[in-house]
Amino acid sequence: MLHPTAAGGRRPLKRLLLTALTLSFLMGLAVVPASAAGFSMSTAYPGMSVGAGDELSFALDFSNDSGSGFTAALSEVELPDGWEGYFSGNGSEISSVYVGEGDSVGSVTYELSIPDDAADGTYEVVLRASGSGGTSTLTLTLEVTAAELGSSALSAEYAQQEGSSDTTFSFSVTVQNNTASEQTYSLSANTPDGWTATFEPSGESTQVAAITVPARSSQGLTVTVTPPASVDAGEYDIPISAISGSENLSADLSVTITGTYALELSTPSGLLSFDATANRGTDVTLSVTNSGNVDLQNINLTSSLPDEWTAEFSQSTIDVLEAGATVEVTMTLTPSESAMSGDYASVISVSNGDASDSVEFRVTVKTETIWGVVGILLIAAAAAGLWYVFKKYGRR
Repeated sequence: MLHPTAAGGRRPLKRLLLTALTLSFLMGLAVVPASAAGFSMSTAYPGMSVGAGDELSFALDFSNDSGSGFTAALSEVELPDGWEGYFSGNGSEISSVYVGEGDSVGSVTYELSIPDDAADGTYEVVLRASGSGGTSTLTLTLEVTAAELGSSALSAEYAQQEGSSDTTFSFSVTVQNNTASEQTYSLSANTPDGWTATFEPSGESTQVAAITVPARSSQGLTVTVTPPASVDAGEYDIPISAISGSENLSADLSVTITGTYALELSTPSGLLSFDATANRGTDVTLSVTNSGNVDLQNINLTSSLPDEWTAEFSQSTIDVLEAGATVEVTMTLTPSESAMSGDYASVISVSNGDASDSVEFRVTVKTETIWGVVGILLIAAAAAGLWYVFKKYGRR
């Protein structure tokens, strides 16, 4: 049998152990981070190298596994002196956000302005989101450096090009955004009258009027410039620009038109049809005109004819044809011996290294056959018979 005093002394010890275990459990709950309860706030790039005067935007993502949606209050826990920042959503400044279950990507943006006189060094901005589902803090570590990143720029590779009036000129252009925030640039070209210019992102075939370039990034463009057909020879400037809310970038493109190259092939009368006889040559006069503004050399005449037909030219090559001048060439076209009566197409072409033209003649072939001769003889015989009958019996 235990002594009463000994039994009474063990009961306080049990109470002490029970109290210690309870306190340990409660303290263990107290040290669990709020974000471990299933709620967190994050951003893709929490550490950045920036410059004094930069304007930054951080897209904030939320993950909520707490079991239900809730409203989280947004606040700045720590912000360096002279720095300014605010939370924005849907284009407006906000102080809280509703966080549904699951992941919410980029629903809130934190806008941060670094003062122009910020000294070089490492700075921290601490943000907090807190609600019934938990509390999460996010630390942004920003290193301000005076390292020169260069200005944003609009540049062109091979900005000076030349060609004839029927040339389509293609320029490779780069928009370089060296700011600390994403920029949307409106694109334009100041073209001479009658000229056109279009912009396409590199590797794409879609014409655009604006592009968005991420911070510290670049975007390639293809600028296609087309002159009018009647443009005079000479040098033409085409300034282009890329303008955002804070930047006005420009570059100069230059096109040198060497001339207008054009040939026209026809006949003096403009008639493109004639008759011919099988196995017999027919002469046709062709008119070759230099309708451009540059002298043309080594102009060749060629033909595309039905089988076994031939075409000969009084001169198959024109050594020099001055701008605006016309030369007449005689073509002797001979259908084949076996050509049947009917209409045929014959294509005659004229060209040199810079210009070309072609026309299609409709040739109506007529043939002489033995039956035609026989028919003539029969008609003659019939006429002679009638004459004999009238002579012999006409007097009775």
